[in-house]
Amino acid sequence: MGGERRERILGLLVGGQDRAFGTKRLCEVCAEATAMSGAGIMLMSNDVPQGSLCTTNKMSDVIEQLQYALGEGPCVDAYRQDWPVLEPDLVYPGTPRWPAFSPPAIEAGVRAIFGFPLQVGAVRLGALNLCRAWAGPLSDDGHADALVMADIAAQAVLVLQANAAPGQLAAALGAGADFHFVVHQAAGMVAAQLEVSIRQALVRLRGYAFGNDRPLTDVAKDVVARKLCFDAAS
Repeated sequence: MGGERRERILGLLVGGQDRAFGTKRLCEVCAEATAMSGAGIMLMSNDVPQGSLCTTNKMSDVIEQLQYALGEGPCVDAYRQDWPVLEPDLVYPGTPRWPAFSPPAIEAGVRAIFGFPLQVGAVRLGALNLCRAWAGPLSDDGHADALVMADIAAQAVLVLQANAAPGQLAAALGAGADFHFVVHQAAGMVAAQLEVSIRQALVRLRGYAFGNDRPLTDVAKDVVARKLCFDAAS
């Protein structure tokens, strides 16, 4: 049964000669194979979201942006816990979580959301995010499909990156990605200003953006332009 499931999903991924394989198609199949309203793939490193590799629609794009900007959500938890994170009812959860993430996600139309870690052997890459416009748990088949899809997505990312130069992102991965390079540049500057780690600098940037109700990228642009400087009292 597992082999047949994998063959079916791979058939969706490569089916149709007019469909070139790439990250956009990968996300589309993630949603199609699991019967979800949307899907996204977030790459992470050292517990820090690096950005969205791909999304399928506006709903999934909002979810990826929220998780990156806030540093919380199912993808972040799935990566850190190395285990699927399932929320079948975002509006009325059994255990409330993601206080900053949940309200805008619900406003975007999400009612159920599921995160699956992307991992090949000991290499952790990020997480697959699946969102749905109606509440309810995954069926056993749906859960099994999502696990297989996450495994295929992880291997696809490694294949696409295989021929890239060391330290460089493969063109096939970067084509449809949103890695918020200005945020990473700003985090480096804030880390130097505060003499803290990049991770801590990102926390400070996110906290400032959230507390001032501003987009994270706008705050980052101000830091890079030296219109905003962080210090111990800021």
